[in-house]
Amino acid sequence: MAADVKSQKKRGVLFDVDGTLIDSSYFHAMAWWQAFRREGLDIEMSAIHRRVGMGGDKLIQSLVPDCTDEMQEDLKSAHGAVFSTFWPTLRPFDSARDLLAACSDAGLAVGLASSAQERDLDVSRHLLDAGSSIDAWTSSNDAEESKPAPDILVACLEKLGVSPEDAVFVGDAVWDVKAGAAIGVPVVALTCGGISEAELRDAGAAEVYDNPQHLLEHLETSLIGKLIGRGQGD
Repeated sequence: MAADVKSQKKRGVLFDVDGTLIDSSYFHAMAWWQAFRREGLDIEMSAIHRRVGMGGDKLIQSLVPDCTDEMQEDLKSAHGAVFSTFWPTLRPFDSARDLLAACSDAGLAVGLASSAQERDLDVSRHLLDAGSSIDAWTSSNDAEESKPAPDILVACLEKLGVSPEDAVFVGDAVWDVKAGAAIGVPVVALTCGGISEAELRDAGAAEVYDNPQHLLEHLETSLIGKLIGRGQGD
């Protein structure tokens, strides 16, 4: 953890990483598509993309219900290997770093509530280069069950020392919205991961913006801005 924030910051904002801060959703879809093809499975790319943001185990189960444990491990391994070839291509969305800094500077604890593999998360954190703006982060090692289960969010909140009622979660997938709802954390959704505003609102997103820059431009009037205002009133 970048800092001991538990005794300092009572309110916090959690961020999903892939598709929310890093432009990687379609690369994940491509990596899964190639992994399935290696196993002789012809899965439509659109069906895969709709499930990006789920944990890998649930993504596989939803697309290949009769998948054996051995095949699932092979698929996850192949996905990881293919996705790593895209690392040099990955980029943060415009203003992603500035958004994290703005939240931190306003007195919020900032957590990366990611269920990515630890090595993939290390790459994303390096790309974000957000330094002390990030107080805590999670990887797949921190959750027993993957999204849409809320385990990752719970783990990140615990690291920050923030209660669900004092937090907002920013994500890009329907599965992020469902994970937040499971523990009563409102979700601000971004469409830059490729999921439409209508789908995100239907899933229960409280607010929807185009991307980190769009959210940053409206930060004061967003749910995050209201959370900051609550803190200033303490």
